[in-house]
Amino acid sequence: MSYIPRLKTKYREEVAPKLMEEFQYKSVMEVPRVVKVSVNQGLGDATGDKKLVDNAINEITTITGQKAVPTYARKSISNFKLREGMAIGARVTLRNDQMYEFLDRFISVALPRVRDFRGISDKSFDGRGNYSIGITEQIIFPEIDIDKVNRISGMDVTIVTTAKTDAEALALLKHMGLPFKNQKRDNN
Repeated sequence: MSYIPRLKTKYREEVAPKLMEEFQYKSVMEVPRVVKVSVNQGLGDATGDKKLVDNAINEITTITGQKAVPTYARKSISNFKLREGMAIGARVTLRNDQMYEFLDRFISVALPRVRDFRGISDKSFDGRGNYSIGITEQIIFPEIDIDKVNRISGMDVTIVTTAKTDAEALALLKHMGLPFKNQKRDNN
């Protein structure tokens, strides 16, 4: 028997039926689902040091389990000493089982390791059901050895869903286990 990620099983058995009931979908195909997760790290200081991009690629590859690729500048900006085609970041797009595995580790292991963590904001939706979260330190992931980190840098994680509205996407991600802030406590 082949391996099925824990979060994928949870989606099929728990989350999809709850969403069907909550939003009164007529078909199972209408239920929103996570399509892909994009992890991106921009490095402004990469114009002076080429090794920063290589380190970022290695770190993102270690974190996600999939080979990261460098991102390149589209146009030259002389004030930033930036030339067109220069490597200035790293990114990776995860789908299917690797996406579910990354999300599971992100929700259950990495997010609780954030300093002074009280939940993530529910205001980072883009209006089309996609959610983005910025991480200030890559050392929250247990795969990263703190002793080998030269420079602490942040990254962006974007979760792309098939939800048509932000409310549907919020419900989907809440049921999947993303720890959103409790709005009642924030107002006090």
